[in-house]
Amino acid sequence: MAQALRPNTAGGLLATDGKAHPFQDTLLVVTLVLGITSFVTAQFHNLHLLSSWTGLIGIATGAYGQWISETTRERFGLIVGLGASGVGFFLGMAHGGLFGGV
Repeated sequence: MAQALRPNTAGGLLATDGKAHPFQDTLLVVTLVLGITSFVTAQFHNLHLLSSWTGLIGIATGAYGQWISETTRERFGLIVGLGASGVGFFLGMAHGGLFGGV
C-alpha cells in the first residue's frame, strides 16, 4: 500500500518534485541555447566575438541557474550548458577574445 502514497514524479520532464519551476526552466533553456551557440561558433576563428560573448553570458546564466535550481534534472541540464559555454568561451578567447584582438 505504500505505493499509493508516493507521488508520481515521472510525469514532468524537468520537475521531479511535482511542482512547476518556470524561472529555473527558462534559465536552463537559455543556458543550453547559449552553450550550444558558443560551442558551435567557437569552431570558426572568425566568429570569436560571438562565441566568447555567448559563452560568457551562458556561464553567468548557468551559474545563477545552478544557485537557484531545485531538482536534479535542472542541474544536469545546466551542467551540460555550462560545459558547452565554458568550452566555447575559452576557444573564443583563444581565437581573439571579447573585443576583437588578434
